[in-house]
Amino acid sequence: MAARYQLKTHVNFCAAHQLRGYEGNCARLHGHNYRVEVEVEATKLDEIGIGMDFRDIRAETEVIASELDHRFLNEIPPFDEVNPTAENVAAYFFRRLSTALNREGARVAAIVIWETERCSVRYTELSD
Repeated sequence: MAARYQLKTHVNFCAAHQLRGYEGNCARLHGHNYRVEVEVEATKLDEIGIGMDFRDIRAETEVIASELDHRFLNEIPPFDEVNPTAENVAAYFFRRLSTALNREGARVAAIVIWETERCSVRYTELSD
């Protein structure tokens, strides 16, 4: 049976947003202390036994989070056109991190965005 390693780390950032087209409180300007969980799946290890270095995963995630931190998401592409829902924020992190981190034997498997300590969304894409 082939080995699979699930690596997970997280990064936090704070941002404000408004949900366009939403009927309720979230249509008004408000903010969240977001938690971004990055799940990486590795199917092979390097010469010292690492699937993907946690430092690399965190560093790339922190770059993206720093671009959004203490900002109004509705003013930042792609959220100036795409509603800045937790679902869309998760997809954004997934695609950016996949471009930066995916390689033979290791890939971004999922992103979990926590808007509050009780509410999150997990985003993944089917592999070919």
